[in-house]
Amino acid sequence: MGIIKAVLLGCEGAMLTDAERELFARINPFGFILFQRNCENPAQVRALTQALRASVGRDDAPVFIDQEGGRVARLKPPHWPLFPALRPIGRWAEKNLEKGCEIIRLHSRLTAAMLRDVGIDGNCAPVLDLYVEGASSAIGDRALSAMPELVAELGRCAVEAYLEGGVYPVIKHMPGHGRVLVDPHCDLPFVDTDEETLRSTDFIPFKALSDAPFAMNCHIVFRALDPLNPVSLSSTVHQNIIRGALGFQGLVMSDDLAMGALKLPLEQRVRQAFEAGADIALYCTGSIEGMKRIEPVLPALSDAAQERWRRAQALRKAAEGSQKSPLDLASMRKQFDGLMAELSA
Repeated sequence: MGIIKAVLLGCEGAMLTDAERELFARINPFGFILFQRNCENPAQVRALTQALRASVGRDDAPVFIDQEGGRVARLKPPHWPLFPALRPIGRWAEKNLEKGCEIIRLHSRLTAAMLRDVGIDGNCAPVLDLYVEGASSAIGDRALSAMPELVAELGRCAVEAYLEGGVYPVIKHMPGHGRVLVDPHCDLPFVDTDEETLRSTDFIPFKALSDAPFAMNCHIVFRALDPLNPVSLSSTVHQNIIRGALGFQGLVMSDDLAMGALKLPLEQRVRQAFEAGADIALYCTGSIEGMKRIEPVLPALSDAAQERWRRAQALRKAAEGSQKSPLDLASMRKQFDGLMAELSA
């Protein structure tokens, strides 16, 4: 099996090239991440996920995707159903928590079944960032609510449903992305909110789900936490907030290190992400050149990360095993559609 490198990598297209197979076999990444460019139809995605795992010789190498619903969905019609964004669900939950929890459980469980059908076993969801009026649309309708306790409650329902469906959920974007005024895909956001306010708002959902198997950090400078570095490159925030105040126990992955928010040379971004405290680096472009650039600076998956990975696997196994009867997807979809029709009425 060899040494597993602490990175999730993307690939360029719908099929692996010989160059990608050779590179993945040599690097032996922890896992992979897919994007719309990689997803044409179910049979093709199944073949791709099988090829990715075969390239590293590990059947348990996780394959992740961003399938939140709404505008962030890599699997799209006509081959896959498009589930709604989270904000409408959150709005209904603000009026009727019981029904809101029921909808997000169905939303997450149906999404999990769709992913597992094509060999994907990790979803970068749910979003636990707060909805903030007037902030950048980078989050917007991807957020459930402005109410932190409600986000925590709905987030718990989603995490449990994903695990029951055999999919590793990734809560994001720790410790909170909702307040940004610019999109980190393009530039580096700064947040001026004081720490006391952050602890009583943005941090609450992440602290409530500190036992989740995975979390994604963010490329945001919180001036009250570390005025010099974005969270993704800040040992102060990882130690004092993510592992400290929030008590997060799972694997922390960086947000995509190719994003425009980071201006350092690519190799330096990777080094600093690990020095800051990330367990896994995320590099999504699928660029062979970029992957070769970071290859020399990728560390092995640490002992602590390996232990967190074993815990994540145990959580999923226990959640899947807790299901008493086979999943009736048709009935579940009918129930979900009925609730969504009621929501829209």
